[in-house]
Amino acid sequence: MSRGGAGIASVGLPTLAEYARVARAGMAAELWDFVAGGAGEERTLRANLEVFDRTALRPRVLAGVGRGGVGGAGIETRILGRTWAAPIAVAPMAYQTLIHPEGEVATARGAGSVGIPLVVSAFAGRSFADIALAATAPLWLQTYCFRDRATTRALISRAERAGFEALVLTVDAPHSGRRTRDPRGDFRLPPGITPVNLPGAGAGMGTGTGTGVGAGIAAAGGHALADFDPAPDWSEIAWLRSISALPLLVKGILTAADARRALDAGVDGIVVSNHGGRHRDGVPATLEVLPEVASAVGGSCPVLLDGGIRRGADVLAALALGADAVLVGRPILHGLAVEQQDGVAQVLDLLTDELTDAMALTGIRSVTDAGPELAYPRGRPAQAADAQPPADPRPPVGPRAMSGPATLAKAELHSSVSDPVLDTMNFLNEITHRYPEAISFAPGRPYDGFFDTEQIFTHIRRYLEHLETSGYSPARIRDAMFQYGPTGGRIRELIADSLRRDENIDVPPESIVVTVGCQEAMLLAVRALISGPDDVLLVSSPCYVGITGVARLLDVEPTAVEEGPDGFRCADLAAAIRAERARGRRCRAFYTVPDHSNPSGATMPLAERHALLELAAREDILILEDSPYRMVSPGRQLPTLKSLDRRRRVVHLGSFSKTLFPGARVGFAVADQVVVDRVGGTGLLADELTKIKSMVTVNTSPLSQAAVAGMLLASGGRTADLNVETAAYYGEAMRATLDRLDECFPPAPSGEPAAVRWNRPDGGFFLTVHVPFRADDAALTRSAEGFGVIWTPMSYFYPQGGGEHSLRLSVSYLTRAEITEGIARLARFVESESVSRSVSGPVSESVPESVPESVPEAESRPVPGSVTPSRPTHTPTEPTHPHRKAD
Repeated sequence: MSRGGAGIASVGLPTLAEYARVARAGMAAELWDFVAGGAGEERTLRANLEVFDRTALRPRVLAGVGRGGVGGAGIETRILGRTWAAPIAVAPMAYQTLIHPEGEVATARGAGSVGIPLVVSAFAGRSFADIALAATAPLWLQTYCFRDRATTRALISRAERAGFEALVLTVDAPHSGRRTRDPRGDFRLPPGITPVNLPGAGAGMGTGTGTGVGAGIAAAGGHALADFDPAPDWSEIAWLRSISALPLLVKGILTAADARRALDAGVDGIVVSNHGGRHRDGVPATLEVLPEVASAVGGSCPVLLDGGIRRGADVLAALALGADAVLVGRPILHGLAVEQQDGVAQVLDLLTDELTDAMALTGIRSVTDAGPELAYPRGRPAQAADAQPPADPRPPVGPRAMSGPATLAKAELHSSVSDPVLDTMNFLNEITHRYPEAISFAPGRPYDGFFDTEQIFTHIRRYLEHLETSGYSPARIRDAMFQYGPTGGRIRELIADSLRRDENIDVPPESIVVTVGCQEAMLLAVRALISGPDDVLLVSSPCYVGITGVARLLDVEPTAVEEGPDGFRCADLAAAIRAERARGRRCRAFYTVPDHSNPSGATMPLAERHALLELAAREDILILEDSPYRMVSPGRQLPTLKSLDRRRRVVHLGSFSKTLFPGARVGFAVADQVVVDRVGGTGLLADELTKIKSMVTVNTSPLSQAAVAGMLLASGGRTADLNVETAAYYGEAMRATLDRLDECFPPAPSGEPAAVRWNRPDGGFFLTVHVPFRADDAALTRSAEGFGVIWTPMSYFYPQGGGEHSLRLSVSYLTRAEITEGIARLARFVESESVSRSVSGPVSESVPESVPESVPEAESRPVPGSVTPSRPTHTPTEPTHPHRKAD
């Protein structure tokens, strides 16, 4: 039996059908049958192809889209945080070394040259390391429910070490299907063709010994029936989560019910697949069931389609009916047989070129514009298609919905509404309301005991008196309170004075824009500075979700600069800037929370602050400084970046929510950078932010500004004076939390590895705890439900992935008694999860992420066997406050 040959046809065949014809001519008959064949009578195999033959595309004419106007960004696709060159990936296929000795290595090179990801089979014939070395596009690992979980664990560990980015669990093949072509041709794996990444490869696995149909199928599939778990269930998802932090997709979903069950289990993506018809005959074609699966998913995770793709128009039809991307299988092997890695690239180039043509000819500018009205079964009259389009994965919109209540399709709204970043806080709120008796370390908001309702009126009256003594007439005062007021804000002078007194930031009032909280200040700054797809916003990671949420709303993809064990390092930022410039992009701004940061609690050292300012000047970028926790932290604070700024490189984003009045929602941006227009005129960046604000919120509430102004007037502009006891309270809350952690997680015996560790911030609201299990939404639900304690998964704060084994604790909102009891509950939860983990095996062989520090060394503790405290917990006295009422 001969393998597929290389170079048996000229480069660039006109259709995928031609690649199949030429590949078949160069293969032994039994090898072709193994590649092309399916299970049983091959009804499902044929159905996958025929359903595309029956599906037509309905063009929109005079749509202003030409062949030259599509492509590039028009077919780029975002899947699991990565941008693909097209909504296409290479499907997992075993033993590609049957086709050519380079096998998956050649496929990785060919796919990477086109920017197309590759899903690597667990039964690959080349090592993960070799494939990763050849790859220039994302790699995912496809695996099965193996009977021996150690096999799965070892396989995933190898893939993680090689840099694979996701797992794809095939759930529709508990054993190999009955492919009658294989025993008929007596197909067996030749010597040397083994699943080299599996334990025991070459030592009996997949050798194809034995007789009969079952043995023949095992030989053809390269793996014995005994290798797979014969009765897998949904617990596989949780177990895979426990051993790997990689995103997890399930492949083999064909019903809406299973799609919903997969979502409930916490998967990150769904692949609608019938295994190319190779294992089950008589199940529906994937395109037929795609709409119902996509409808059940409702945009909450990516949906990919596998099976039957043979043209670019097929890709567009799949996108129209609800897929986010497709997987392409057998045509890749045909290309590999015809021209090795070049053949793979040619096949993918042909598909993407045909997709671009199909989009232009149907009036589609971008793949995101492909909706269900675009595709319908062939033979249906056009007017019937208009009246009743095929099964729609999205609710009806437009003229079709006018007869009933208005219904909007979520998939037709801005993609940010389906982004996990925007769902994180909603999930926390839902958990908090669902378990009202739980102690919550999640809210990063001020302690309620400081507020006295009567003070609101006192503050506003004080500001009105200030206006009167400043010469305002009663009519002008009335106008100031009841009318919209200037977009830039009414209290800029008072804020400028406060910044001078509190922070040694000396800027003119006209450089300040008063905003609706700091969140609006972020939005205005990002909108003004990031003007196109080649402009880069860099963010320190982990970072506050507010900035990543703003970026998502504005279609800006932030570039994460990962913090190290000691927090932010300028060297990492410099490396990120160099990498972006190598891609031809312009770095515009870097967002950071330098003091007691949310979420990690880390503080940037003084030397690093000076280095950052020098780097910003050298690399010509701006710094977006967001530092809301300084005035509510005990002790002397390091100088702000803005106070050290001598070159106007810092845009200082501020807020009075933590220091004075959360409900007033008054923030500000200090933007004193000079802006020069084309004709030589100059102004301030603050003026440009004001223009944007006029189209967003028009102005900040004069009543809110009045309340904040009254508080500033009461303290002579020194918010630090108003927060002396507040800062002491929060400092004591942090110390009480750290003391309680010390009690509940005693030091590990010398020489033993630490299971739990945390940093020790000296201020702010937050600290980070590293745990020996996956601290995700499912774990949070178990914590709230079974142990009555709520926290925040740190993974929420990593824009490009990370933090899966850490959680954030906020100490600001709780009383001391609640802190004492809450940490005890947390310890019991950690113990329970750690016991469960020890039963299922280690998390992974990869090194866990570091815990950012505010002091040189982190505390490290074993999982407690008992959470009984060894000494009484100190409960500090609840403070009083000169302008707020304490409990």
